[in-house]
Order: sequence, then C-alpha cells, then structure tokens
Amino acid sequence: MTYKQNWDLDVIFPGGYNSKQAQQKLEDITKQINELQDKLNDFENDDNELNFAILVNILKKRDKINDEIKELSVFWTAHQSDDFNNREITPKLNKVNELYSKFGNCEITLAYIFKKLSDDDFERFLKLPETKEIAFNLKELRKDANELLDKNTEKAINQLSIDGLTGWSNHYDTIASNISVTYSINDNSKTLSAGQALNQLTGASNNEERKNIMSAYEKAWSEHEDELADTLNYLAGFRLQNYQLHGTNDFLKKPLELNRMKQKTLMNMWNVIEANKDIFIPYMDRKAQLLHKEHFDWQDQDAPITFNNQEKISYDDAASFILENFEKFSPKMANLAKKAFENGWLEVENRPGKQPGGYMEEVPEIKQSRIFLTYTGTPEDASSVAHELGHAFHYEVVKDLPSMRRDYAMNVAETASTFAELIVSDANVKNANSIEEKVSLLDAKLMNPLAMCMNIRARYLFETNFYKERMNGYVPAKKLNELMLAAQKWAFNNHLGTYHPHFWASKLHFYIDDVPFYNFPYTFGYLFSLGIYAKAQEQPDTSFEDQYIALLRDTANMTTEDLVKKHLNVDLSTPDFWQKSIQLIKQDIDQFIKLSDNLI
Repeated sequence: MTYKQNWDLDVIFPGGYNSKQAQQKLEDITKQINELQDKLNDFENDDNELNFAILVNILKKRDKINDEIKELSVFWTAHQSDDFNNREITPKLNKVNELYSKFGNCEITLAYIFKKLSDDDFERFLKLPETKEIAFNLKELRKDANELLDKNTEKAINQLSIDGLTGWSNHYDTIASNISVTYSINDNSKTLSAGQALNQLTGASNNEERKNIMSAYEKAWSEHEDELADTLNYLAGFRLQNYQLHGTNDFLKKPLELNRMKQKTLMNMWNVIEANKDIFIPYMDRKAQLLHKEHFDWQDQDAPITFNNQEKISYDDAASFILENFEKFSPKMANLAKKAFENGWLEVENRPGKQPGGYMEEVPEIKQSRIFLTYTGTPEDASSVAHELGHAFHYEVVKDLPSMRRDYAMNVAETASTFAELIVSDANVKNANSIEEKVSLLDAKLMNPLAMCMNIRARYLFETNFYKERMNGYVPAKKLNELMLAAQKWAFNNHLGTYHPHFWASKLHFYIDDVPFYNFPYTFGYLFSLGIYAKAQEQPDTSFEDQYIALLRDTANMTTEDLVKKHLNVDLSTPDFWQKSIQLIKQDIDQFIKLSDNLI
C-alpha cells in the first residue's frame, strides 16, 4: 500500500497557516480566558457558603480552554516545522504564547483557591464523583500552591516570562534557522541549513563526508557562539532567579517535580550507568573497525554500518513492517498506527526547508495526533517512525481522560515511545537475512543505548555544571566549550577521537523554555521501557497488552516510583532494576561483537 508522506493540517483548521478559522479561534479563546478569570475571581472573593458545583464547572472550563490552546499551538507549530524559514508564522505563535500566559494567570488564581480551602473541605471536594479521577492532580496543584509567592508577584513572573524565558527560547530558533553549513566532498562544495547538515551527518556512510560535515558544523555554530552564549545564559538566569524567589537554589528541584520522581531514583540510575559505561568501549572500538577507522569519533555515533548491496527501506515498506510487528504485541497499537498512516497524521517527506528533528503532538479537540520527522530510508528512520507512533499510542489510550490526567511527565512519555521503537528495532534484527544485515541492524539498535547512556549523560553533566557556574554569574562561550568538552570526555570514558565542544550551542534541547533539563527523562524512559519490554517477552501472544495500557493510563495519576511499583512490582530506590536493563544492553553488545568478528 502507498501511504501519504505529508500530513493533513486542514482537518484541524482549513486554509493553511493564514487560516481564518484559526484566527477566529484565537479570538474566541481570548474571550474564554477572560471569562474564566472573572469566574475564578468571583469564586475566590465570594464569602458565602462554599459552592463545589461552581468549582467543578470552573475545572471543566479550564480543561476545555487548555485543549483549545493546545490545538492552536500544534497547528501553527506544525506549519512552522513544514516551512522553517517562514517568519510570518512566528507572530502567530507569539500570540499563542500570550494565550498561555493569560491562561497561566488563571492557573495561579485556581491554585490560590485550592490553597485557601481547609483540609476538610479539600478532602470533601476530592470525593465528589466529578473529581475522583483527578484527585492526584488536584493534590499536586494544592501542594505546588503552598510554595507560591503572593498572587500579584506570581502573575508578574508569568507575564514577564513571555519576553524572558519564552523570548530567549524563540531567539534561539531565529539564530538556528539562519545558520548554514558549507563543506566539501569530492572537490564539490555544498551549503546546507544546520538542520539539513545534521540529517546528512547522521545518515552519511562515507567517513570523509562525515568528518568534513562535522568540522563545518562545529565551525558554523562557533561563529555564533557569543549570541548563543547570551541566549543560554539568560534562559538559565531567568530560571535561577525564579527558583531563588521561591526559596530554593536547587536547580534540579523543578525538573524532578515535573517528572514526578525523586532525586534518589535519578542518582541510582546515573550511578548504575557510570558503573557500567565500560561495556560500551568494545562496541565503539568494533564499530570504528567496521567503519575502517582508527578511532571512534563524535560524528560516528549515528553513522550507519553498510555493506555491499544494502538498499534503502521505502517508507511504505517501513510502515508495513511497523504494522506487522505492532500487531504481534498489541492489535490496538497496530490499529492506531494504521489510522495514522492512512489518514495523514505523519509528515515524513525528505525535502529542504523543514525543521530538523522529530516530534509527536496530540490534537485534543479532534482526538488525533500529528507526527513530524524526515524519512530518508535508513533503519534508524523506521525506528524513529515507530518511536513517534509510540507517543501517539500513549495519547490514544488516555484521550478520553480529563486534561489533568493526560498531563503525563516526559520520563514516562519517553517510555511509551521507546517501547514501540524497541518492538521494531528488535524485529529488524531477528528478520535479518544475512550476518552483514544483522550486524548493521544491531548497530542501528545499539545507537539508542549509546545515546541514552553516554550522549545524554554528557548533556546532563554539562547542564548540571553549567547551572552551578551560572549561579555565580555569566558563563562565557569559552567556558561553555570547556564544560561541554569535559562532560563529553567523562561520559564517553575519554574514548572518542574527536568531540563536539559547541554541542551546547547546536542542541535545541538546551533552549526549550518549558522543560529544564531536557535530558535525563530520555534515559529514564529508555531503561524503563527495556524492563517493560522484557516483561512483555515473557508473556504469550498479546496478553500483556491490557497491562501495558493500564500502565499508560496511570502515567499522570501517581508518582513515577508508585507507577513502577504498581505495574511492575519494582522498587526504584534500589539499583537492581537499572542493572537488569543495562544487562539487556550488554547482551546486544556481546552479540554485535560476536557476529562481526569475521567482518573486520
């Protein structure tokens, strides 16, 4: 079957990025937010008997507005991803950010309302039929409210973030969209956007081409290092000032709260990875040999290992393979993927002008998802499609829940996506027709744990040390390079031939405004998904499907530790779970080494 490679955005709002319906929705939501704020103010200032019915209706209205803003945000973000240099879309997204800020003021008032409720009244409210489903989320809201400053100060901080935190994040996008990379291969000069260069770098099988692109890529970002250093410093500075106003200098407090996990859990995970990072050395050394290189370099992390007569995988074949293997585990997951492929939920076309990277966003008003990436025909691309469909399946099984119950954290979100990716990458290896193909596909599979345990480890180490430095003042570009280089050397066990000092500049994740430390949740999600996948393998046919769906539906209903205990009977306060996941990675590395012995 032939599947469309471009998504359908008209079903959200017709007429392209200048859609009149989208503009009308923007105006309607503005009015709704004003009305919600009035209702919240009236409720807060009402000295009469507490009326739970009004508060329930306020929560329902809050959910509706939240979903409608999300719909607008996804719509214009998708159009910007399609045409990354179209500056006409930026003002529209700025308007959405203003909506989020005004809505944030409503959230602040709502938090104060719950803060003021007596313990008895709050417990009575949680027992209402309409609120039982979101009791955990309301407890979180009330707990967070106890750390708020006075209402006017909180609203001022929220308003200032538009031109502060969000403004600097948007400024990064502007800089990145104007960076070009010029390199030479076979005496021919090529100029690409930064996004195109990164795509070319990760897919290039030619060592010389990868080396030249990497050198030019590093140079291109270095030419903008001062303005990028400004951007990173002021993003972090805004956060640190906000944290200090709320009585803490612990820059990990907020990221951990957002992921509903304890610091002990995070430290256990990193300690196990640190203790086991030697297992990746044989893999890197063998891959360097297979690439006919003396040593493994930064740009080799995603380099494909190719042998003669290896063909690209067509998008249609990749889609069919994904559907076939999802079906073996979960017919419901396969049905969701089929719906996505057939109804224009994915934008995968390989063409200039697209934003780099990939993502999935839910569109709650129409209860669909949209997936963005660039498909070039590699096994890694097929796994990336599966990864994003895993996110879409997560949303599919919670789409009937209230908005608060769909607000799952990044760490468990990455669990669902990585689990789907594992299904496909594992099937790829098992279905290989030759030793060479199996080695190539095993390498594609092993790129993921290398990224999760070493590359992302480097990002975490860098960001931790950067925030420590930033607490004492501005950190110049030269120092940022030093911090990044030190983090990469530590994480990769000092085993790379060359490094990427300006990774702090080129990596978008450091500049995302709403999620600080956009790194460790990936590693958590990956290792957690390994544990789930191992459990699924122990059960016949599709019998694990219902258990898996139950876990996903609980992801915004309890802490991470409680979720894992309830559904896997695992205690994350000990290192045992993480060690078992690492052993699964080691098994793949051992197989990779054994199979490739006769290929070097």
